[in-house]
Amino acid sequence: MRDRFDTLVMAGRLVDPETGTDRLADIGIKDGQVTAIGYLSASDGNRVIDASGKIVCAGFIDLHAHGQNVSSDWMQVFDGVTTALELEMGALPVGAWYDRQAQQGRVLNYGAAAAWIFARKNVLAGVELDPSLHAIEMMGAGTAATNWVTDPASSEEIERIVAQLKDGLREGAIGIGLPNAYAAGAGVIELTQVCQLAATYDVPTFSHVPFMSNVDPKSSEESYIRLIGYAGATGAHMHVCHLNSTSLLDVERCATLLRRAQSMGLRISVEAYPYGTGSTVVSAPFFSDPDFMTRTGSTYRHVGLIQEKETFADRSALLSASAANPAALVKWHFLDTERNSAHRDMLDQSVLYPGGSIASDAMPWVRPDGSIYAGEEWPLPASLSSHPRSCGTFTKFLREYVRERKAVSLSEAIAKCTLEPARILEASAPQMRKKARVQEGCDADILVFDLDVVREVATFFEMNRPSEGMENVLIGGIPVIEDGRLNTSVRPGRALRGALADRHG
Repeated sequence: MRDRFDTLVMAGRLVDPETGTDRLADIGIKDGQVTAIGYLSASDGNRVIDASGKIVCAGFIDLHAHGQNVSSDWMQVFDGVTTALELEMGALPVGAWYDRQAQQGRVLNYGAAAAWIFARKNVLAGVELDPSLHAIEMMGAGTAATNWVTDPASSEEIERIVAQLKDGLREGAIGIGLPNAYAAGAGVIELTQVCQLAATYDVPTFSHVPFMSNVDPKSSEESYIRLIGYAGATGAHMHVCHLNSTSLLDVERCATLLRRAQSMGLRISVEAYPYGTGSTVVSAPFFSDPDFMTRTGSTYRHVGLIQEKETFADRSALLSASAANPAALVKWHFLDTERNSAHRDMLDQSVLYPGGSIASDAMPWVRPDGSIYAGEEWPLPASLSSHPRSCGTFTKFLREYVRERKAVSLSEAIAKCTLEPARILEASAPQMRKKARVQEGCDADILVFDLDVVREVATFFEMNRPSEGMENVLIGGIPVIEDGRLNTSVRPGRALRGALADRHG
């Protein structure tokens, strides 16, 4: 007699891109794993979820999520995310970061890369590596010094930076976060050695290209030529973070360069989010560039603090805000996809990039004074702000690109949210081989959603609104959303660590 299942998901439309499955099926879950798929009896389940008329698929894997706390997890789980990773920016020291996540308890599965930018701050400017700070707060630390932003590192400094990154990999980092734009003065010798480290240990670099501009010199295209060169010269896997925002108005030419490089066998992968508005810290050096408007095609009226409805009047207003709080979050409307069809086409080339992943670049929630919210109230306080992508990236993609515009098939769309990101990580984080799939023996990170209903709700005027349509979300077999309602008492998230940690204990 077969043991009873902990949970049965009955009569849903199961979509599993790896196996090509798209059919009605029942799913049996036991001890956090999928243990049976087929036609099962409801009497064999301790809990039964009726998925009739609904889509059933693996939970979404977000490669690029800066929230990394419970409040951010709650908003993202309504977006279908079951694994949220801090890979572009990363963490340092990595072991302390993982310890802190375990102590606070996480809703979503979590993991981090080793933070090149933090190692650079520490080595060149003496900025203390404080694991109690949120990564966004660490990005704002040390702004009184400029050498870590503008100066090449010496041979001895490069050696120390690389040593810190190697320690991070041994402590469980999934890869190396390489947000080059925030320290664009870093030299090619340093970056080549960082990429050689990544190649040696077969981990990806999660790269924000150094320059964001529509014109030479230091154009977005030059940036991608550099990234392609690092891949070719070192053999490193170079992962492109947010192709949409780093390409600005030149996405077609940048995407063409990347596709050609991939066709030659270079290890390059791509992600994007379905918004024409970006978000980062106000102290990001490209904003203070006196030629910002000429180089990007934006004015300062396109940039504003995330918690304010008004944008900056001019460069001096931005500089004043940066001096007051370097870690304050801003929004940057670099594309007008609502009124400009050419801009929408540019965004489409990023979002629909062949084999590319969807990733949110989700930001944490901030209070009216710009400080990061670390509380656990639900619903989240109405006074909090964040970019709408922090709670609507994946549901917006499903609504707009699958249901309404039919620009991509449902199976391909689910692959861009599950299988494609998992494949990027499988060499460096073998745990990913049991995620992104609804197959026997895989982790029971499972979504049940109504394709006719699923949608993002948050806007820049009403940011704090969870997405709709995710009726049931299981993480490790534990229900986090049941019949559309959030269970705030559970913390099923588990750490995802790099393979090097296993080899080094």
